[in-house]
Amino acid sequence: MWLAFAFLSAALLGFYDALKKLSLRDNAVVPILFLNTLFCSVIFLPMAFCTPFGGWEVQRFIVLKAVIVLSSWLLGYFGMKHLPLTLVGPINATRPVMVLVGALLIFGERLNTMQWAGVLTAILSFFLLSRSGRKEGIDFKHNRWILCIVGAAVLGAVSGLYDKYLMASEGGLGLPRLTVQCWYNFYQCLMMAAMLLLLWWPRRKESTPFRWRWSIPLISVFLCVADYVYFYSLSLEGSMISIVSMVRRGSVVVSFMLGAMLFHEKNLRSKAIDLALVLLSMVLLWLGK
Repeated sequence: MWLAFAFLSAALLGFYDALKKLSLRDNAVVPILFLNTLFCSVIFLPMAFCTPFGGWEVQRFIVLKAVIVLSSWLLGYFGMKHLPLTLVGPINATRPVMVLVGALLIFGERLNTMQWAGVLTAILSFFLLSRSGRKEGIDFKHNRWILCIVGAAVLGAVSGLYDKYLMASEGGLGLPRLTVQCWYNFYQCLMMAAMLLLLWWPRRKESTPFRWRWSIPLISVFLCVADYVYFYSLSLEGSMISIVSMVRRGSVVVSFMLGAMLFHEKNLRSKAIDLALVLLSMVLLWLGK
């Protein structure tokens, strides 16, 4: 049963990416991201009263989590607005490799042969993705939107490593997951409100105008439900975090298919090969565990 919930979470994340792309097309990024953080905060607000607050000694660590995640989201939203979803998804899917390399550097973990094979396969897939991008006039070395997506993936990996510290009972803070999830969304909303009022609103007429679309609130709904299902699958007896995490990254398959069907993106055959290598790298990393 827990594996079924893991696949459900992955599917929901795939739709979440497609809804972001749909909302961001010819639209202003900052208001959409503010609304996303606002809706997420409203969804989790009732749960915030059912979990320990912990005072400033705890909340300061959650504020840092909010800064990391929001920075990743900002870069990811700007990158996704200007790049094909079928290119963004596979780049984001290399995040487990970044987490593994980060664990190697920070926690002194060593890679076995299978894990090295996964890392090298991911590097090869990234090289092939750059080749696919060139067919659409996208230079990975000099395109700022590619740099945004890569930066978002790196910060997402940093967030994953920081989560290990926040919620680990041994060697970490041992914070309840619901405490972290509820409050970091709230802090993100405050930060985005400040950015909206101080940076975007005074210059709104000089940039892309904001257009309301019903896909915007659905971004938050699908994200929150995907995260809830993910944590629920981990709470079931017999669940394995290594398998659940790998399946969850499989959301790229759903987003890839939606990018092809909804947005009629190009060079799908070569990108599909690149995507297969990304998935193979994740399987190798899992087998290495």
